[in-house]
Amino acid sequence: MAITIVGLGPGDGRLLTRQAWEILAAANPLYLRTSHHPAVADLPQNGERHSFDPLYDTADDFAQVYETIVAQIVQLGQAGDVVYAVPGHPFMGEATVTGIVAAANQADIPVTIISGLSFVEPTLAALAVDGLNGLQLYDALEINALHYPTFNPNAPLLIGQVYNQHIASELKLNLMGIYPDEHAVFLVHGAGTVEQSVTRMPLYEIDRTPHTAHLTSLYLPPLPLPSTLAALAETVATLRAPGGCPWDQEQTPQSMRSGLLEETSELLEALDADDPDGLREELGDLLYHIVMQVQMAAEEELFKLTDVLADIDQKLKRRHPHVWGDWQVADSAEVVRNWEQIKAGEKAAAPQSPLDNIPLSLPALARSQKIQDRVSKVGFDWPDVSGVWAKLDEEIQELHAAATPTERIAEFGDILFVLVNLARWLGIDAETALRETNLRFSQRFRALEHLAQARGRDLTQLGFAALDELWQEVKRDSTHESSI
Repeated sequence: MAITIVGLGPGDGRLLTRQAWEILAAANPLYLRTSHHPAVADLPQNGERHSFDPLYDTADDFAQVYETIVAQIVQLGQAGDVVYAVPGHPFMGEATVTGIVAAANQADIPVTIISGLSFVEPTLAALAVDGLNGLQLYDALEINALHYPTFNPNAPLLIGQVYNQHIASELKLNLMGIYPDEHAVFLVHGAGTVEQSVTRMPLYEIDRTPHTAHLTSLYLPPLPLPSTLAALAETVATLRAPGGCPWDQEQTPQSMRSGLLEETSELLEALDADDPDGLREELGDLLYHIVMQVQMAAEEELFKLTDVLADIDQKLKRRHPHVWGDWQVADSAEVVRNWEQIKAGEKAAAPQSPLDNIPLSLPALARSQKIQDRVSKVGFDWPDVSGVWAKLDEEIQELHAAATPTERIAEFGDILFVLVNLARWLGIDAETALRETNLRFSQRFRALEHLAQARGRDLTQLGFAALDELWQEVKRDSTHESSI
């Protein structure tokens, strides 16, 4: 009672190891995962052969095929000795092998692995690439199952099991989420066989070749410029290290605060201006600040970048049980309610006020809206929006009646606070609304300046009536009307 798993190598019989040949020569019967492999024709003609190829035509998917093969081989192993042969190396992209080993261990059946060359060695030889130069190995089906590939585009990548044009098409779309469409890649067909070929092409063409088959793999050279979070972390760590930048070395978490706030504001400006190039740049600047803060914390042995990434990844998955769990939601409003419920459960160890953890550094309008959102969740809110309108009228009258500077400041603040509440009731983000109005006003005032200059008029010499006339003219030409 034993299972022997033999690797057939990547090509014809010439690439079989001597040990594999001896095992195969003595095997009767021999079980093949597939007979569609170049080495099969060269195997010793010594007895019965059985392949599992018919399963591929009847099963719903590869997973079902592999489960059936595992069950049958383990059942044969329980009855006696069985030899099972797979393409390449048994532990290189062979799901049935890992399944058989796990099931055999459970059933207390000994398993012997007879190694073989994998597709990797002849593929590296065909490409003249050093496999120890950071090479990453992936299965095409594994990448196609992801929404965002997890490999490092700054290191070489070899993808196996690009079985057909359909898989190549899905793979292309996933890869183009990271690599440029024109990135030069290499399709390798039949590595280690007499039909071996290497074709260089742009990434967007990998599904257009008719040669794609079960012995096809794809090689992608690294991107020319550092472009990963790890690469940025290395850059920042170098700036902080001996021999780095004196300015960066002098910074502390506190000294970076004003810059962080400034970069956040510039990012918001790029969003308001609908400026993709500016957004790209400002996101990079903000990332620098984030990684810089992490680097300083790591130097103090407080936490590492991996801790930050793991924490936010787990938090997102924990708070989205309708995606990574079995919760059911009807709409986004229910998602928000669930989020708050889960968040409250995470912090249930200590009683908290709804106003806890609202940053003092938030812009005043944003903080006011956050405060009012929080208290409304515990019922401290108007029954309907009419109460907010009435309160706004009341606060305006109190500002009219204010007699001292201190009273005027307080009443003006009350008006702003009520206006923020009104924005919340109307589904408006107060901070965004004012920021967009500031931007719109600035654009129109600059247009007014240009109009006056074109007509040879000095703004400082014009009265309000003339300035307002120019303003109304600019507004009439504007594509976005408002009361300002």
